[in-house]
Amino acid sequence: MKVYRTDEIRNVVLLGHGGSGKTSLAEAMAYVSGATSRMGKIADGNTISDFDKEEQKREFSISTSLVPVEWEKAKINILDTPGYFDFVGEVEEAVSAADAAVIVVSGKAGVEVGTEKAWELCDKYKLPRMVYVTEMDVDDASFRQVVEDLTERYGKVIAPHFQPIRENEKLVGYVNVIKNAARRYTGVGQREECEIPEYCKPNLEIYRDKLLEAVAETSEAFMERYFEGDEFSVEEIRSAMRTEVMDGDIVPVAMGSNIQAQGVANLLSDIVRFFPSPDSRSCAGINRKTNEIFEGNYDFAKAKSAYVFKTMVDPFIGKYSFVKVCSGVLKGDDTLYNGDSDAEAKLGKIYTMVGNKPTEVSELFAGDIGAIAKLANTKTGDTLSTKNTPVMYGKTEYSKPYTYMKYVCNNKGDEDKVSQALQKMMAEDVTLKTVNDSENRQTLLYGMGDQHLEITASKLAARYKCEIRLETPKVAFRETIKKKSDVDSKYKKQSGGHGQYGHVKMRFEASGDLETPYVFEEEVVGGAVPKNYFPAVEKGLQEAVVKGPLAGYPVVGVKAVLYDGSYHPVDSSEMAFKTATVQAFKKGFMEASPVLLEPIASLTVTVPDDYTGDVMGDLNKRRGRVLGMNPISGGKQEIVADIPMTGLFGYCTVLRSMTGGRGVYSYEFARYEQAPSDVQEAEIAKRAKEE
Repeated sequence: MKVYRTDEIRNVVLLGHGGSGKTSLAEAMAYVSGATSRMGKIADGNTISDFDKEEQKREFSISTSLVPVEWEKAKINILDTPGYFDFVGEVEEAVSAADAAVIVVSGKAGVEVGTEKAWELCDKYKLPRMVYVTEMDVDDASFRQVVEDLTERYGKVIAPHFQPIRENEKLVGYVNVIKNAARRYTGVGQREECEIPEYCKPNLEIYRDKLLEAVAETSEAFMERYFEGDEFSVEEIRSAMRTEVMDGDIVPVAMGSNIQAQGVANLLSDIVRFFPSPDSRSCAGINRKTNEIFEGNYDFAKAKSAYVFKTMVDPFIGKYSFVKVCSGVLKGDDTLYNGDSDAEAKLGKIYTMVGNKPTEVSELFAGDIGAIAKLANTKTGDTLSTKNTPVMYGKTEYSKPYTYMKYVCNNKGDEDKVSQALQKMMAEDVTLKTVNDSENRQTLLYGMGDQHLEITASKLAARYKCEIRLETPKVAFRETIKKKSDVDSKYKKQSGGHGQYGHVKMRFEASGDLETPYVFEEEVVGGAVPKNYFPAVEKGLQEAVVKGPLAGYPVVGVKAVLYDGSYHPVDSSEMAFKTATVQAFKKGFMEASPVLLEPIASLTVTVPDDYTGDVMGDLNKRRGRVLGMNPISGGKQEIVADIPMTGLFGYCTVLRSMTGGRGVYSYEFARYEQAPSDVQEAEIAKRAKEE
C-alpha cells in the first residue's frame, strides 16, 4: 500500500448492535475497493476482520480489527468493532483512534440498544457520524421505519440522502436524494440511471425537504435562497453537508446490502467526501521535559509522536502495538522513546494491518494508523515520541470490569502456564484483570460479563493449550463478637526435663472498630504474669484472629484484656503463654455471642426511567437496600443502593436481560455488616463440611 499524506486519510470506526452487519460491511468495503478479490462470509469463517478462531466458531466479533482500503485517492482505515457489550473495551480502543463513525443499523431489526450506545459513544468522543442501514435485500427490512425511529430519538439532525428502490421485497436500486436522481443496480458495484418510481416520490419529498432545510441552516445567504424557493446545486449541498457533518449538525443516513455489495461504493465515497481528515481534529499532550502543552494536532511537520491504542498478542505472529501517529512521520529506522516505561526502542519495520496480516509500509504520516512489532516495554495507552521532545498523551478511559469468577486450573501444575497466558491476554484486553485473593485462597478473573469470562477460558484452551474452569467465588466474610466473656486458660505439659506452663485470665469484648482485627491491653497487677511474656500473649492473639473459631474467617473488632494469670519460674516459656492465649481466645470468642459479618457494596445502577420498578424489585430480592434515586439526562435514573456482595453474583446478566441491555452498574466495597441468621447458619454449615 502506498504512503498517504494526512489530508488523504480517513479513520472510521464501525459501531452498532451485535449482528447489525459491521463485519460483513467491512468485508464488502474491502471487496468493492479492490483490497480483496473475494468477498468472505461470516458463516464460512473467512472474513478479513473475524480472523480469530473463537470469532469464527461463534460467528461474531470479539476484538477490533483494522481493514485499510483505498478509495478515490484516499486511504480509509476501517476499524471493525464488536457489537456485544462484553467487549466494550475493544470498542473504546477503536473510538479513541477514530476521527468519525459509521453507525450500522439492521434494516430488519431496526434501531436497537447497541445503536443508542454507539450514538452515546460518538457524543462522548465528539465524533462526526453517519448511519448506514444494512440488510435492505431482506424481505421485511424497512428503511422508512429506521429513519422514523432515528428521527424520533435524535431529532432533525437525521438526514437520509439515499432512498431504496425495492421490487418484490428485493433491493434493485436507489434514489440519490442530493441529486434527485435514481440508479438501478446492474451488477456488483455496477449501476445505471433510471426513472424515479412513483411509489418512492412521497418519501423522497420528505427526505429532500429535511436535507435542504439542514443545508439552508449553514448560512444566512442559503436560508434566504431556501425561503425564496431557489434550488441549490449538488456541489453546494455537498459542501454544506461536509461542514454540517463535521459539526455534528447533520447525520446522513445511507443504505445498502452487504451480501450483494450494493450501496457500499456510495458509502465509501461519502466517507471520503463528508468525513474529516485527521488534520482537522486536534490532539494535545504534555511535553515531559518542559511540562508545557504539546499540540500534536496530526501535523506531520512537528516532532514525531504516536499513541498506542491497542495491542495484539498472537501466539503465532507475535505482539503488535497498534499506533495512531499524532504528529510527525514515522519511519522504519526511527528510534522512539516510551516515557511510560522509560525505554527506547528501534522500530525496525512498520506495518499496516489488514485483519491479522501485516503489510510493511515505508512510513506513516501524522493521522495514519499502523502497527509496530515486538515493542517489549510498550503497552496499550503508552505514548511513543522522541527523546528530545518526550510527549505524553492522555490515556483513554476504559469501562471497568465488575463481573468476576473464581478460576481453577484443570491440570495441577498448570498455574504458572495459565498465569503467563492470562498476562498476554490482559495485555491485549484492557477490560480483563486477575486478582489474587489470598485470604480465601482463590484467584479471581474479572471481565465485562459472563460471556467475556467464558470466552477468555475458551481462548486459553484453544490458543495456549491450558484449561481452566470457572466457579462461584467464595465471599470474604468476617467474624466478630457482640457480648463480653471472661476466661481462664492454662496450658500445662510435663514430659521429662523441662515442662511447659502458661496461665492467662482474659476478658474479651467488642472493640467497636471493624477495620482492625484486635486491640490488646494488659491490666496485670503484682507481676502475676511477667512483662516479658506480654509479647507472647499478643503473638497468640495475632495467630488466633487469622482464622476465627466460628467458621474459619478472619476476626475483626475484638478487644482482649489480659488481667491475671500465673507462671512457673522454670517451665514457663513464650511458647506456653502463646498456646494458652490461643486456647483462651477460642473459648472466650465462642462465649461472647460470635456473629458472621458479610461485605456490603455500595451499588449504583443507571437505567432508563421505564425500568426503575423492575430493577428496584430485583434489588430487594437480593437483600439490597435502595438509598435513593437521582434523575440524570437522557430520561435515565441513577439508583443508589447498599447490597451484600453475595447478591452481586450473576447481576450483570440479570440486569441486561431486565433492561434489554440498557442498564449499567458499578459498585465498590463499603463496609461489613452482621449477616442475617439464615445466611450465617448456611455459611457455618458449609464451612464445617469443608473442614
